[in-house]
Amino acid sequence: MKYTIIALTLLFSLLLNSCGVYNFTGAKPVNAKTFQVNYFQNNAELIEPGIERTFTLELQDIIQSQTNLNLVSQGGELLYEGEIVDYRISPMTATADQRAAQNRLTIAVNVRFSNRNKEDDNFEKRFSFFYDFDANQQLVGSQLTTALDVIFERITQDIFNESLAKW
Repeated sequence: MKYTIIALTLLFSLLLNSCGVYNFTGAKPVNAKTFQVNYFQNNAELIEPGIERTFTLELQDIIQSQTNLNLVSQGGELLYEGEIVDYRISPMTATADQRAAQNRLTIAVNVRFSNRNKEDDNFEKRFSFFYDFDANQQLVGSQLTTALDVIFERITQDIFNESLAKW
């Protein structure tokens, strides 16, 4: 009976201890209460109007939805800044008569992350992703919106993982 009580006490304390660190978003505990996302300029050679604003807002949204951090316009303990460095459409596959059958939109973003409370977490890194589409389609309107949603969802999740989840 004595060993059963000791075993249950040990098991219970291990369960309590492990639950304190885990959360469902994958973010590790961070010693910060605020974050700041500066406007990401579009410095790509090919310019698509408005994508810099869309990207900036999506990065803010993913951090707000997956953490308890508060967004601030200045003086954030965690700082995200950078620029869109590549926006490119290139042919991916060809037909028998040497015409493009599929194109790929690729977007790359250079990100500088600073953690004022833990400078070892700071980094500068390039993140990119792509969206393939039929060469007969024009990438405009809802097709462009879908492409940007897919690309930005992946890039912002990768930035989140690199800066807060440490994956």
